[in-house]
Amino acid sequence: MEVTSLIVFLLVGLIVGFIARLIVPGPDPMGWLGTMFLGVLGSFVGGFLANLVFTGQAVVQSAGWIGSIIGAVIVLLVWRSLGSRRVTV
Repeated sequence: MEVTSLIVFLLVGLIVGFIARLIVPGPDPMGWLGTMFLGVLGSFVGGFLANLVFTGQAVVQSAGWIGSIIGAVIVLLVWRSLGSRRVTV
């Protein structure tokens, strides 16, 4: 992968993560790096789910814009559900 492709992929991840955080309002204590990671991970989750639904194969690959946003929203909701569990003694 070329350096420019990696930079574009990370910038798209940042935009996708930002859009996912706008779609799912609420407190998310993450900075721009966390938002970028959310978008990149969401792209792979969206691509995996799209391949699983449309081709029946469990292949991990990046998705397009809509699939990335859907994947990032799913990742954000899972992150929140795991983060809201507090252990009380």
